[in-house]
Amino acid sequence: MKKIWFALTALISLGLTQAQNEVDALRYSLTSPGGTARSTALSGAFGALGADFSTLSTNPAGIGVYQGSEFTFTPSLYLGNTESGFLGGYGEDLKYNFNLGNAGLVFSIPTGPASKNKGWKSFQFGMGLNRLANFNNRILIEGFNAQSSLLDAYKDYAFGKRPGELDPFDTELAWNTWLLDTLSNSGTQYSSAVEGGNVTQRKSITSDGSINEFVLSMGANYRDKLYLGASLGFPFVRYFENSSYMEKDYDDYYPDFDEFNVFETLEARGSGVNFKLGMIYRAADWVRMGVALHTPTFYTMREDYNTTIASRFDNGDAYESSSPDGRFDYELETPMRAIGSIAFIVGKMGLISADYELVDYSSARLRSSTYRFFDENNAIRNSYTAAGNLRLGTEWRYENFSFRGGFAMYGSPYKNNLNDGERTSLSLGLGVREEGYFLDFAYIRTMYSEDYYLYDPARVPAALNDFTQQSFLMTLGLRF
Repeated sequence: MKKIWFALTALISLGLTQAQNEVDALRYSLTSPGGTARSTALSGAFGALGADFSTLSTNPAGIGVYQGSEFTFTPSLYLGNTESGFLGGYGEDLKYNFNLGNAGLVFSIPTGPASKNKGWKSFQFGMGLNRLANFNNRILIEGFNAQSSLLDAYKDYAFGKRPGELDPFDTELAWNTWLLDTLSNSGTQYSSAVEGGNVTQRKSITSDGSINEFVLSMGANYRDKLYLGASLGFPFVRYFENSSYMEKDYDDYYPDFDEFNVFETLEARGSGVNFKLGMIYRAADWVRMGVALHTPTFYTMREDYNTTIASRFDNGDAYESSSPDGRFDYELETPMRAIGSIAFIVGKMGLISADYELVDYSSARLRSSTYRFFDENNAIRNSYTAAGNLRLGTEWRYENFSFRGGFAMYGSPYKNNLNDGERTSLSLGLGVREEGYFLDFAYIRTMYSEDYYLYDPARVPAALNDFTQQSFLMTLGLRF
């Protein structure tokens, strides 16, 4: 099994195609409310409002607020841009993706004649899909490193091993392509084609995929005062990554070496299950309060990965070597979540809403029947921490039109603030409501920064990646 070495709280890549590690645990734990354009326009601050399909994945009591049956469908356009700074170099790349943000159906069944003085007024049932994460991105990192090379890390990995004992996913490939060689009179110590840097380093990473959740929900309305709901969630993960790492001797610092490349692929697929409970209480006509609790999500995951290394030398010699296809099946438990919400209703004019979510990222766990994940789970405990996520939203109405805006701040999951993982979102939206249908539009922009290490952080400084993610959503809703 291959592992990424995760140093303290920095998000690290060793230039290897790796799997089943603490970086994966965090990636699949970092979700945010998705779904309809109306919810997105309020930055997901819908926990005390309800009557929107997105709440089935956040506070399922929101289904109890429905007074009629409804179908929603939300296509979305996603744009992800990354700017990278590394050793004085600059890289930028963009990726776009068309996807389905939401498709859902809710049935509301009244129990009898409408009356605020009678108990249970209606019951609801809903099913459909909400998008919780989008992994589409491109990163380009480039700079001149005068101090170190990835091959310095390879020499450390190879130390003490004979050539026949080298790892088939990294050091054996470097040996086969003449990037590593044994020292004279030693079968277990190595020299490399690049000693101590003075090369241009470049890495390109393209990722695809998402987390989508299929939900089955039930809810109830008690006297238009208390709304209860429960959701059974079935999230499924798709994550694909292709990367290319290069070191090139543009300045002819080395008399024989020209360049080498490391090509990696990773495909991860998984499915999970979770359970959510929620409640909304209408304390007065102008104020609602909500609370929701999510169990951990229990995923069954499969990862497939491989590595190819190619080298070229000044005399024209070129070599290439590929690893076997790696595969590993494992289980992942993501953190539980607790959400508290409040909303203020200003008659029929508008509303102001807020959600606060608490997530302890250090509680995620990796498990397998064939591997104990002792080091990886220790890294999760030591590197991550609990974080609070705040979402604010507002909506104001004029005749059949609604104007919306929102702001969200997601706390950093990293302990000791050694890596800046805080995310902020700004959103805007517009809606049109008619008797039998509605049409909503939304735009959301999310920004965050992360440190990325090309290999051993003791040898190379971090590349600073600034991410900007934008989504445009349109929801068509039909009432019946």
